[in-house]
Amino acid sequence: MRLRAVDSIDTTAAESELITTEELARMLRVDPSSVRRWRTARPLQGPPFIALSERVIMYSIEDVRAWLASRRVTPEAA
Repeated sequence: MRLRAVDSIDTTAAESELITTEELARMLRVDPSSVRRWRTARPLQGPPFIALSERVIMYSIEDVRAWLASRRVTPEAA
C-alpha cells in the first residue's frame, strides 16, 4: 500500500466535509450556545463531533445529515 504525502492530500475536499460549531448553528438556525450545550449535556445530545483539541470542535457533514435523518418525524408513523 502506498501512502500519499501530506501535501498532496486534497485539503479542499477535507475542509468542506467538516464544519465548525458556528457553521452548524447557522445551518440549523440555532444559536451557537445551543450547539455547545448539546455537546456538554449528559447524556450527550446533538450530532456526533470531533474534538481536535479542547477548544477546536468540528462536525462531519455526513454525521450531521445522519443525525438529522434520525430526528425526522413522519406524521403518518407517529
